[in-house]
Amino acid sequence: MELLFELSKEGRRGYKLPELDVPEVDPTEHLPEEYIRKELNLPQLSELQVVRHFTKLSQLNYAIDTTMVPLGSCTMKYNPRINEELASTEEFIAVHPLSPEGFIQGTLRVAYELKELLKELGGFADVSLQPAAGAHGELLGLLLILAYHRDRGNDGKRKVLIPDSAHGTNPATAAICGFEVVTVKSDKNGELDWDDFMKKLDDETAGLMITNPNTLGIFERRVKDIAQELHRRDALLYMDGANFNAVVGMARPGDWGVDVMHFNLHKTFSTPHGGGGPGSGPVGVSERLKPYLPVPQVEFDGERYYLNWDMSKSVGKLLAFYGHFGVWLRALAYILSYGKEIDRVAKYAVMNARYLRYLLRGTFNDPYSHVPCMHEFVLSATNLLKHKTNAMGVAKRLLDYGFYAPTVYFPLIVREALMIEPTETEDPDTLRKFANALKNIVREAKENPEKLNKAPFRTPVKRIKEAEANRKPIFRYQR
Repeated sequence: MELLFELSKEGRRGYKLPELDVPEVDPTEHLPEEYIRKELNLPQLSELQVVRHFTKLSQLNYAIDTTMVPLGSCTMKYNPRINEELASTEEFIAVHPLSPEGFIQGTLRVAYELKELLKELGGFADVSLQPAAGAHGELLGLLLILAYHRDRGNDGKRKVLIPDSAHGTNPATAAICGFEVVTVKSDKNGELDWDDFMKKLDDETAGLMITNPNTLGIFERRVKDIAQELHRRDALLYMDGANFNAVVGMARPGDWGVDVMHFNLHKTFSTPHGGGGPGSGPVGVSERLKPYLPVPQVEFDGERYYLNWDMSKSVGKLLAFYGHFGVWLRALAYILSYGKEIDRVAKYAVMNARYLRYLLRGTFNDPYSHVPCMHEFVLSATNLLKHKTNAMGVAKRLLDYGFYAPTVYFPLIVREALMIEPTETEDPDTLRKFANALKNIVREAKENPEKLNKAPFRTPVKRIKEAEANRKPIFRYQR
């Protein structure tokens, strides 16, 4: 496919500007010389060429609208388009964030009702909608735990326990908040090792960050016992809500003793996920942490909705304004659409994962085959190492079969990991086609491993040196 610069011809134009109706200004009078470009080197194209180029470019993408995207722990599921339409409602998107409360009662009602629904689904005392993404929610969660302990004079609470299967943002967030990270290993069943947990839990422990189901797709069955032991030491339980899609409507983390959890609205509750677009990571809290929530909180006094700034123990404000409202709209529409049947999301997510795992029996090694999975599962491509190929080869070759690849090499505790999450929105036929593609790839690995090692062959860009591409990216066209 030709680049815009290759299509460019001198004199082509795709626009016509109106005549200048203001005095012309010399930019050198207002800007330093080094900031003024003498030559823009922009391609010269017609409007039709530009439209066709970007339309073709969009068709080269792997997207949930065109194929299955089984990224474990990322919940790349299809989301109803009606939610997108509602998020584009002019009366909402035209609201200025500095509008007086009396002018935006409908907007505040959306925020309040979403907050109340998330409280109910999570089993929490209150929810803050401010965090702009899951990692931002983690930051707030750890700041709340820090505020709780400092308010009680517990300056010695300096450790945060984190399982070795955790998302990488967990230890990063804990470290950013000034805590010492202590790793707790997993047991043979893929759950938190109880003995190691009890050995490392002490009076300096501020809390534990856990994901449930965890990144192996396994439910932490002793979560209530974990919470009880933490509370006995005046430590708190943080839950990473990345995998809430597996339990939504079925169980409430607050009922397990979880003190704080972030919801990934862009995973569980309908927002286009990935690509650097807006996310949202509301945080639910137990009564212990409610006084420390960020300001302002959206409240309702029975007659009007308002922003409550009167919270003396608040950790402060996390965003310039109040959160990503368009994402809230999508989430509210999604929850209201399902209503009391929202548990079907979790049921079908778990059923699809277990069915796909069944279809893939014997295709790869399954280190936790003796434990039932929830919404995702982790296989190991170590059986392909003897054929001189690996999990990366499987992932790259899948692209040639028209499927996006699952997460590879995570969690780190599984060698040659393939982390697969089909989500609840895929139908059985698609799951069977995906399983057959993986079976064919394993057959190819045995017969011609170089095919995997050189894949993909049918994509616009062939295999790249990924580490180098990340560290030395080329952003500008070079003639």
